[in-house]
Amino acid sequence: MIINEMDLSDAVIVKSSKLKSAVWNDFDKVRKGEIHVAICRHCKKRLSGSSASGTSHLRNHLIRCKRRASCNGVGVTPPGKKRVELAIVDPTKHEHDASVVNSGLDQRRSRFDLARMIILHGYPLTMVEDVGFRVFLRNLQPLFEPVVFERVESDCMEIYAKEKHKIFEDLDKLPGKISVSVDVWNGGGSDDCDEFLCLAAHYIDETWEVRKRVLNFFMVDPSHTDVMLAEVVITCLMEWDIDRKLFSMASNRTPPFGEEVANKIRDRLSQNKFLYCNGQLFDVSCGVYVVNQMAQESLEACFETINKIRESIRYVKSSEFIQESFNQWGGSSERDLCIDDSTRWDTTCAMLEIALELKNVFSLMKQRDPHSSLPCPSGLEWARLETVVGFLKVFVEVTNTFTKGSSSNCLTANIYFPEICDIHLRLIECSKSPDGFISSLAVTMRKRFEEFWNRNHRVLAIATILDARFKMKLVEYYYPLFYDSTASEFIQDISEYIKALYNEHSVGSLLASSEQSLVWQENHQHPHPHHQHEDRLIEFDKYINATTTSPGQDSKSDLEKYLEEPLFPRNSDLDILNWWKVHTPKYPILSMVARNVLAVPMSNLSSEEDPFESSRKRRISETWCSLRPSTVQALMCAQDWIRSELESS
Repeated sequence: MIINEMDLSDAVIVKSSKLKSAVWNDFDKVRKGEIHVAICRHCKKRLSGSSASGTSHLRNHLIRCKRRASCNGVGVTPPGKKRVELAIVDPTKHEHDASVVNSGLDQRRSRFDLARMIILHGYPLTMVEDVGFRVFLRNLQPLFEPVVFERVESDCMEIYAKEKHKIFEDLDKLPGKISVSVDVWNGGGSDDCDEFLCLAAHYIDETWEVRKRVLNFFMVDPSHTDVMLAEVVITCLMEWDIDRKLFSMASNRTPPFGEEVANKIRDRLSQNKFLYCNGQLFDVSCGVYVVNQMAQESLEACFETINKIRESIRYVKSSEFIQESFNQWGGSSERDLCIDDSTRWDTTCAMLEIALELKNVFSLMKQRDPHSSLPCPSGLEWARLETVVGFLKVFVEVTNTFTKGSSSNCLTANIYFPEICDIHLRLIECSKSPDGFISSLAVTMRKRFEEFWNRNHRVLAIATILDARFKMKLVEYYYPLFYDSTASEFIQDISEYIKALYNEHSVGSLLASSEQSLVWQENHQHPHPHHQHEDRLIEFDKYINATTTSPGQDSKSDLEKYLEEPLFPRNSDLDILNWWKVHTPKYPILSMVARNVLAVPMSNLSSEEDPFESSRKRRISETWCSLRPSTVQALMCAQDWIRSELESS
């Protein structure tokens, strides 16, 4: 778009450091209000400079710009800015004219750029042999030597090996523990029965940022027993040298990674004394998964009523006359009636919510035209549906809370406890309903919920205790509502677990200090024979470190001091990771607990997944699924690592 008339006397020049494209060597970008304008430095012509317009029109102008051509294509570079060369090819020249390219082309770097692009965007490796792609490359850069499938596959494997080495080093120097999530993926085709396991590490790094990195992606051998599959997973962990550094493992317990496999991994690691609290905090579940399952159960219970509403909406929208009549009887709403997408249950919730607002209009239309094909629900069906929609709205809100950070950063474990407790209370209340339909549905959902709750409530509670806005108070508020007279026992159980967790971290901290002390002594010990007797007192040094209190030192533990201090205001935004980063000197041991607990992945959705899909099955692209298993793992892992690097940069 060419901008002919505009007063730019008061326009603001956009800093050139923010403009990455080489085309800005020949243009000045100015802003007036919300309008961005690009001014050619040669002929002063004005064109659109908005980011939405891209830069193609600017490149085309430079091809036609006569004043630029008279300057032999040399752009005017502002002082202090390094010039980036831009090769603009005249399309009238012969396609093999190599005069427009730099003869110093780095073939290897270009090959690896191509391989990284394929990995990043999930392109098929065979694209390098497509005729159209080869023609494009030849016209773009005649000196680039075309590659074949085997060459680009080898380049992808080399990129994977280099990136894996960097991830290995990052995990090796972590200051805390690692939690692992295990997800089941399916093959590319709808009829593909191949299943894959994806292992991902979740941790808080030295800068107090939550990280997630895919570690392994392998095909499950259908002949493997639970014991054999558990051994495969443990072998993967040992290859990464993190079997001794695990805090928890999150899974949905769906085949092939069922309950027996998870239990055998936990028991194996517990036998080796690698887990805190004898592994009682090791096995956790995905909160989004259980909410999705309860939403499906709610919809199935109202299947017939929901179908009536779909048909009613179709009837209203079947003709303009019926739609106008519906609106005249009060059917106008801020939100239009629409049929849901049956594969996404949040759209079903939205459809039912709007229909409930207009239920009187549907009933009136049926009364006015009793012979119509309008299948209007009965009064009892509307009443029951209202309760179910109340559940669905809560499920939608909770799911949005659980997945709000999946596209960029991972969420910390402290956010889940209040949301899960709200669902718990609603299920308890509805299970007491005098309506047998509602109470039966609530009991069914409650059974599924309690399986999740019994496995996860300790980790959830400890995570919220480590939130300075709540500490023990939120547990002390909710548990009497759940357990009545036995609440004190459950509160005491949580208190004992966080104390045990703190004590185990404390012992680990003392051992680490002792080891550091021993290393210092070994490095600085005098070699003279008269000093050899000092070795006999090393154990005495450990005893002194463990039992001696420095003058003026508070005898209270970090945990006791933390719980005694006032709560952080709840109405204030709290960056919990930054809070613990700042308070690490004050609570050195408890901050270690926080680092490990807050990284537990209670939601393991990726940014590409829709949490509201009725049947959530992660699938590999068909083009990648047909490759060798080792290549599939390399592509899937490297893609995650490259994307994570780009997001954090």
